[in-house]
Amino acid sequence: MPTLRPTGAGLGFRRELIPALKTRVPDAIDFFELAPENWIDMGGAFGRDLAGFTERYPFVCHGLSLSLGGPSPLDEVLLAKIRQFMDDHGMVLYTEHLSYCSDDGHLYDLLPIPFTDEAVSYVAARIRRAQDILERRIAIENASYYVASPIAGMDELAFIRAVLDEADCDLHLDVNNVYVNSVNHRYDPLEFIRALPTERIVYLHVAGHYVEAPDLIVDTHGADVIDPVWSLLEETYRLHGVAPTLLERDFNIPPLAELAGEVEHIARIQAAYTRHEHNVRAS
Repeated sequence: MPTLRPTGAGLGFRRELIPALKTRVPDAIDFFELAPENWIDMGGAFGRDLAGFTERYPFVCHGLSLSLGGPSPLDEVLLAKIRQFMDDHGMVLYTEHLSYCSDDGHLYDLLPIPFTDEAVSYVAARIRRAQDILERRIAIENASYYVASPIAGMDELAFIRAVLDEADCDLHLDVNNVYVNSVNHRYDPLEFIRALPTERIVYLHVAGHYVEAPDLIVDTHGADVIDPVWSLLEETYRLHGVAPTLLERDFNIPPLAELAGEVEHIARIQAAYTRHEHNVRAS
């Protein structure tokens, strides 16, 4: 299996989209993303379909259930399966949420980790162990959250930076999550992104959300990306450069042609920034 590295603009690989993708993959889609938990040990027609696409397109593994901040032992059996799955399909990038989703069992939600020094050390050690098993670097994703822990000893930005440094891992920057948290917790999203370490950012997400109230946004991945998030993506490229960027859409999924329009929007922003950078260097 050839190793294909993601570049450009991408879309989530969902089973309901496979018939349309088999007819024609829109030109704007450079790579796909999947949750390995949903595809490991998949056989039959879906397994054959996946293999047909991973032979031709780069794929990113975006984990849902590793629970990096959870109290239960790290699931090393799952990690070994993910490593084999990625080897089998030539995948190089694995990302996971900087959150937790399990206690004695799965909680079916992504919950925030308290922003404390103790949590930094705990999570960083689990990331380092996961990287050893995967034989790959992990990119951790900044998560949306709705209630701040009362025992937090630092803010979200300081916590993310501390985990990145102690774990020596990469950052999967979800631009929509920054926007959601900036509204819910009243901070400047551009200043937040400006303060992130450029050298750690390897992957980006954009998505839509649901506005519950003027001061409460719910991160749903169930709507079109709004203009303020597109603008924040542009500023992210300006500050940190272009990285592979995925459109997340997890429900209320429109036809492939409509999704392709938003992926094309990502590609246009990337191309415009790349041209601008080229002109600046040439002048």
